[in-house]
Amino acid sequence: TILCMTSYEKGQPFLREAHRLGWHVILVTKESLRDADWPREAIDQVFLMPELTVRSHMINAVSWLARSHDIRRLVALDEFDLEMAAALREHLRLPGMGESLTRRFRDKLAMRMRTAAKEIRVPAFSPIFFHEALRDFMARVPPPWMLKPRSSASAIGIRKIHSADELWPILDQLGDEQSHYLLEQFLPGEVYHVDSIVTDKKVKFAATSRYGAPPIVTSHEGGLFTSCLLPPGSDEEKALRKINRRVIKALGLVEGVTHAEFIRSEADGKFYFLEIAARVGGAHLAEMIEAGTGHNLWVEWARIELATEEVPYHLSESKELSAGIVLTLSRQEWPDLSAYQDEEVVWRLHKRHHAGLIVASPNPARVEALLGEYGQRFQEDFHATMPVPDQPLH
Repeated sequence: TILCMTSYEKGQPFLREAHRLGWHVILVTKESLRDADWPREAIDQVFLMPELTVRSHMINAVSWLARSHDIRRLVALDEFDLEMAAALREHLRLPGMGESLTRRFRDKLAMRMRTAAKEIRVPAFSPIFFHEALRDFMARVPPPWMLKPRSSASAIGIRKIHSADELWPILDQLGDEQSHYLLEQFLPGEVYHVDSIVTDKKVKFAATSRYGAPPIVTSHEGGLFTSCLLPPGSDEEKALRKINRRVIKALGLVEGVTHAEFIRSEADGKFYFLEIAARVGGAHLAEMIEAGTGHNLWVEWARIELATEEVPYHLSESKELSAGIVLTLSRQEWPDLSAYQDEEVVWRLHKRHHAGLIVASPNPARVEALLGEYGQRFQEDFHATMPVPDQPLH
């Protein structure tokens, strides 16, 4: 039996692949997701909880399930469930990431301290413990700074701070929660992501991509979300592959998938590590990567998790196409994408109040041109904005 847990509606390809591989699949999710679009044909049992955040409740519930099911694997499909899954693995003594290793992929302070100690470039940062050290940081590192939750995801809860006088009232308001944040130097530059498959502590596959606008900008200031795979063999791609390997080695991941983000500083042209997660990237990046490389990271992740001596993990050969994605919130409940008929369109998003397309081509210039054209048309046809939440939405 494999037990999959998630607080959000995602991971359907993982569930299907686990079922295809012959495992008994249990899904533990929230009561509010009872009627979500789960692949029911691939799930043997669904168990509902009010929330997946109370440690004692989750340990008791999963231990009760273990009385009648031979649970051999336990996987969190969403970022916000990774730590709970690690605690459950520790309790049931299951293979996979434990709590200490998981923290390196959830806690932005932990990942920065670990990588900085290995001489990997990171933006200057300060924990929010000893206030005198924080004052010294602000005296040494010119503003603006980014105040970031240590264990959130995406741009949730991030604030741009322009002066010490602006910061202190915010910390007073946070009160006892302030130690769960860090203060970081703001580095202008282009933001990239590297999505990897890792086995035996080695990166077996990595897709390198560049965001159109940094996610923090699209989240806080509005605008379209776009990303595009980098041309294989380009200088950017080779540099990102190198620093990505160093990050994963420094953090000690044994196996799984990762989504890492890096920024190329406008000031010196060098890449700096921003953050990494031991999960599939969001915003349908998995579909974009599959369009360009042929590898679905959800499916590969399931195969890694469920590999055995009899059925070892094997990565098939990659294809090399250029691919890109454009996404936006939509003013229309069900936006009409029928006017977008170029032959390079390989995927269309079907989701309330969202519009999205993926394009793929052997010609990188064609993909770049389509993303630019579609971006302008999406602005006119669909684009809407909403404030970024301070806390995860459930």
